[in-house]
Amino acid sequence: MRRSVWGWLWLLVVVSGCTSRFVDFAPDEEAIYAQPIDEVWPQVRAYFRANGFAFREVPGGASLETEWREEFAGSRVSAYWHRYLVTARPEGPHRCKLVITRESRSVNKALKAPGSELLWVVDGRTNDNPSGIGSPMAAMLAQQQSDEAVVLVGESQQSARDLVLEWKVFRKISPVIAREKKTSSASPDVEVMKDAMVECGVPILGLGRLARAGNVVLLGEVHGTQQVPHFVAQSACQVATQAIPVTVGVEVPAGNQARLETFLASEGGEEDWAKLMESPFWRSPYPDGRNSEAVAYLLEALRKLRAQGMDVRLFAYDHPALEGEAREEAMARTVLEVAAASPGRALLVVSGNLHPRQVQGLPWNRDYQPMGLRVARERRDVHSLDVAYKSGTVWICAVGPEQKLDCGVKPARGQDNGDRYFVQLFNGLNDQGYHGIFYVGEVSASMPAVFQGMEPAGDVRATSSGR
Repeated sequence: MRRSVWGWLWLLVVVSGCTSRFVDFAPDEEAIYAQPIDEVWPQVRAYFRANGFAFREVPGGASLETEWREEFAGSRVSAYWHRYLVTARPEGPHRCKLVITRESRSVNKALKAPGSELLWVVDGRTNDNPSGIGSPMAAMLAQQQSDEAVVLVGESQQSARDLVLEWKVFRKISPVIAREKKTSSASPDVEVMKDAMVECGVPILGLGRLARAGNVVLLGEVHGTQQVPHFVAQSACQVATQAIPVTVGVEVPAGNQARLETFLASEGGEEDWAKLMESPFWRSPYPDGRNSEAVAYLLEALRKLRAQGMDVRLFAYDHPALEGEAREEAMARTVLEVAAASPGRALLVVSGNLHPRQVQGLPWNRDYQPMGLRVARERRDVHSLDVAYKSGTVWICAVGPEQKLDCGVKPARGQDNGDRYFVQLFNGLNDQGYHGIFYVGEVSASMPAVFQGMEPAGDVRATSSGR
């Protein structure tokens, strides 16, 4: 089934077949088993059990529903959870297929819209009963405190079919089923199949066309959103799990490089966070969105990937002491040096959306040469993408009516193209110097990671201080 966006955007084609044609990280065909459901289903159960999924089987058929699993499990500031509905369906008398649907939700208050207190269950807290005593919500929270059960509070969610996981299961269990078919006419034995399982979120459509070894992808963002850093974190995860080494570039002063590397290699404890946040970058009197809680989430997500054995690196490339084209040149030099030293790696470089442009000129300076143009002149396979989003809010600094810099939550107008992240390419470079867009759904402002004092991002004090 194809989905049309803006009249020209074609996202994904799903057709039946016995093999998979990968035009992206996601396949474009269903995986069809050459065995009936009663031979396939025991191995499906064994796969999910061996890979740490808690699940319950749905009565009346070959179907199971997993419990929620945390994205970048154990992260201090992670905010996304996923669960799966797995169903086996017949494809004729002797064949079948799996249909796996992933449901995703966001839970962390630090990554919700400012002022939002939306709940998935009825919130029993009121002004005269602030703890909600006697309400179902209070009972759930009490249960979580007593037996560490997972209780999700929040409202952002999306569902999508996960062809990537369908093929991952197929490739793991189909050889076992075929082998058992040849060696025994009796019921097949169940074989435990442990697989590396890193939760990377819903596959980003179109990402795999660009995020390849040796490519440089320049992502032009609007600062101060929760969604763009999350997009980058998911992208890095999905690239790394394809066995492609990935390096992420962030618009942080280059002088922070050693501090970032130390944090990436750390265990993410209180002291590690404190050392990261000691940098003046996080304590700017004019936080412009580059030092937000969501950026802290990105750094934490990359640290978790590294801790799980993924080949992930991080570099800072901004040179804020310079201005104008001198800064663009210095930024380009840093990106080029990292790319030259990383020929087998995919580079994902995120910055404000002026810098990745690959055309000369700005409305106020026809001769201006942005970072993207400078990088592309010296290197092949440099792709620039501009951010696209629904309407929402951002945290930015702008000159106010009194000609003073005003930092805070501002409205952002965009175009609704659904909730799922995707990458879409144009037919070549457009007039603004971009090869395409990356879409992040509705945007919501991300507050500064450090507001007053030295609290580490994600700390209870930081998220409950009314910022």
